Amino acid sequence: MQLVDLDRIREADALLAKVARRTPMEHSRVLGEYTGGEVHLKCENLQRTGSFKLRGAYVRLLGLNAERRAAGVVAASAGNHAQGVALAAHLLGIPATVYMPERAPLPKLAATKSYGAQVVLHGAVLAETLAAAKEHAERTGAEFIHPFDHPDIVAGQGTVGLEILEQLPEVRTILVPTGGGGLVAGVAAAVKATRPDVKVLAVQAEQAAAWPPSLAAGKPVPLTDTQTMADGIAVGEPGAVPFAHVSELVDGVLTVSEESLSRALLLCLERAKLVVEPAGVAAVAALLEHPEQVVSPTAAVVSGGNIDPLLLLQLIQHGMTSAGRYLSLSVRLPDRPGSLAGLLAKLGELNANVIDIEHSRISGALALGEVDVEVSLETRGQEHREYVVAQLEAAGHTILARR
Repeated sequence: MQLVDLDRIREADALLAKVARRTPMEHSRVLGEYTGGEVHLKCENLQRTGSFKLRGAYVRLLGLNAERRAAGVVAASAGNHAQGVALAAHLLGIPATVYMPERAPLPKLAATKSYGAQVVLHGAVLAETLAAAKEHAERTGAEFIHPFDHPDIVAGQGTVGLEILEQLPEVRTILVPTGGGGLVAGVAAAVKATRPDVKVLAVQAEQAAAWPPSLAAGKPVPLTDTQTMADGIAVGEPGAVPFAHVSELVDGVLTVSEESLSRALLLCLERAKLVVEPAGVAAVAALLEHPEQVVSPTAAVVSGGNIDPLLLLQLIQHGMTSAGRYLSLSVRLPDRPGSLAGLLAKLGELNANVIDIEHSRISGALALGEVDVEVSLETRGQEHREYVVAQLEAAGHTILARR
């Protein structure tokens, strides 16, 4: 397969000049201190539609002739690709139908509709949604717009790589969140053409990591399960076009845990003031989990920021727990006046902030005159968590469980 070359990516860049934003490259002092080097964040979460997907979608749609445009386009996506195709179609005056899973997040659903696309909810999982979109294309003659498996998509996403080289000429390592592979394929094609010394690393959620077995087999290999909070990169099988690029140009694949993803999301919120979705923060998670893999200066692509507010609340709590900032305890107390007040007073002395408390006298495990208390605390880090537990036990409190 002929790879997308630098000229094609530069052509895509010219086509996108008045459409896509040149997203900022933000220096991150806290990540630099953590890795012992210089780290910059390429903020594609600030792109139009909230992710890099507009770049590839616009280039792909612009390449359609008048007859194909008149027939319309159809896509399947849980969110980011849907919005990219919807806006690109709106800008080019092309009728667009987007299939989304039945439980697609409401903010992504509303945004896709706001760009003028007709949205069809179908399927419990994305594979069912994708099949319905392809059937629509066969039935109506609409052009199916694949989220990553097309040279035009790769060329469009490759413009991110051009911008990184322009904004950070001294870059030595680039980390890229990776699902189907369109973004990392494009970035690698753009970067390696002029800077083969730059290390390009793909980053996957370890619970949805299709690339390591595929690269080992020498061909795309499907996964049987992809259970991760990073739904934007939970792709069960790499595309053939990205595979040709990644196998030749990308220097390696890193996987990150769910805990690292949630910690990275919390770090971006608190320290970088960036709203990022779990998939979009995978490169930052790689810096937290694999700092030894990067050579400074490093650019981490923050690929998207479309996140449901309800999920964000859950992930903040998960991230606080992973970072040692949240502690839940089950404590057994004597059922007499003053026992609960004594526990709370001790927690106050230890500077542990009580978030929630539940008091229960009903349990088969309780003896007469005992009560169980579930208390949720905000702590100041892992050392403080251990200190709180140790001091409570030293004060005579019986801790049944901790989370």
